[in-house]
Amino acid sequence: MKRVLMWVVTVAATATLIFGCERSAKKASSQLPLIPETDPLAQPKSLQQVGAPVAMTRAAIPADNQQTPEKISLGQKLFFDRRLSVNGTVSCSTCHDPALAFTDRKPTSVGVQGRVGQRNAPTVLNALYNKTQFWDGRVNTLEEQAALPIVNSVEMGHPNLDAAVAQIATVEEYQQAFRVVFGRPPNGADLVRAIASYERTLLSFDSPFDHFIAGDKNAIDESAKRGWELFNNQARCNKCHALTDTTRDVTNLIDNDFHNIGVLIVQHKVVPLARQAEQLIKTGDTPAIDQAAIQTDMSALGRFLVTKKEPDIASFKTPNIRNVLVTGPYFHDGSQETLWDVVDHYNKGAGLQDPYLDQDIQPLALTESDIDDLVAFMAALTSPNYKEQGATELARQRAISKTTRPQRDTARAFAPKPPWPPPPK
Repeated sequence: MKRVLMWVVTVAATATLIFGCERSAKKASSQLPLIPETDPLAQPKSLQQVGAPVAMTRAAIPADNQQTPEKISLGQKLFFDRRLSVNGTVSCSTCHDPALAFTDRKPTSVGVQGRVGQRNAPTVLNALYNKTQFWDGRVNTLEEQAALPIVNSVEMGHPNLDAAVAQIATVEEYQQAFRVVFGRPPNGADLVRAIASYERTLLSFDSPFDHFIAGDKNAIDESAKRGWELFNNQARCNKCHALTDTTRDVTNLIDNDFHNIGVLIVQHKVVPLARQAEQLIKTGDTPAIDQAAIQTDMSALGRFLVTKKEPDIASFKTPNIRNVLVTGPYFHDGSQETLWDVVDHYNKGAGLQDPYLDQDIQPLALTESDIDDLVAFMAALTSPNYKEQGATELARQRAISKTTRPQRDTARAFAPKPPWPPPPK
């Protein structure tokens, strides 16, 4: 028991900066899978960051899953344990690598046996503030989110959560740790509670933008300042990345809503897919929705898979854009390589043939210098942990933008908004 107690407080010293108590950090047992113990990128984060919302963070902790240092430590171990996959090759951190800002930097994620999914892996950083999880919002909580990849045949491959529990339950220290934390043997509900507790410690603020908002007017350069004003005005980014059209969101830069932004919808025959989804997937059948979203072309239907409402066809959740510079490629399908590509997409008013296109999408008439300023602003959202990566990635993307701009269409960007095509029958 002494050895397991040493294990469960491994990250307590860091975690309790958030929760207000002190424990000694100890070295993890060598019998458990290694995690980057000395890597600060993997460790629970302090609330002592400029821009971090203290009240919002505490409100994000559910009453039925209160944080404790022991639970956070157990969740961290589980997050990095490949034994949660059917063949021991994939962990949560495979697609959410702390060294890559808790993404995998791939267009779409790769799971067990090299199986490729349909969706880009969003960052786990600041996911605790999301009102819904996944690109289509098919679940609300981090506990629900933690469970679904484990039982998805493309991702971690277990037939059910009990099968995953059976694999980790063979480890004596897990047996003991679950009893210390929850007072009972390993089980599915507690497993996802522990993972969610760790994920709720992954805060990422303290960026140059946060310091600028806090009053340091020299924290960002003039280009980024112009980009911030464009973001909230001519570029119309605030239509999704703000609390309202007139209320700026300097914390999460999201509206907690879903939008069809015209991403490659013409490549999918969405109406037949929607009819197929209506027949095959019962409303509220979250595992079936999860399978369709990750494994089939019905992924293109987005929020419709959840609501079965036609206006939601190909609508996807507004992502938090903190650390966006280091969490590409972009959009739900990872189809855009650079932030210049992203802005070009919006600048031309993409989705001309999309009858379900969000009404706020229209040509923006942004100049090249405007686009550079917007990218400079987004780069200023990079937290200190990823500062060096951000500088390297910005240089890489800028070099690509000088020679390759597949989404750029200047004529369309400066043209009037075309009429919408009628919805197909």
